[in-house]
Amino acid sequence: MTLVLMLTIFVLAIFIGFEIITKVPPTLHTPLMSGSNAISGITLVGAVISAGQHATALATIFGFIAVVMATINVVGGYLVTHRMLGMFRKKD
Repeated sequence: MTLVLMLTIFVLAIFIGFEIITKVPPTLHTPLMSGSNAISGITLVGAVISAGQHATALATIFGFIAVVMATINVVGGYLVTHRMLGMFRKKD
């Protein structure tokens, strides 16, 4: 793939992701975020595979960035889920 094509796909993915996330109402955001941890885990596996192929230096850098962002997403999702489930526990 050429550099222009890879950057175009990357920018379009950012734009589409932003548009999808902003359309979710706040009351649904936490349950959907906790439910999407499995999908984020799959994204993390794909990012690790992409970063480990060493096709080009740019692909490795983008793969590393994807690994970091997917890891933040997975950890954040589990933290939000833990906090959300804590709201349903009985208080002492």
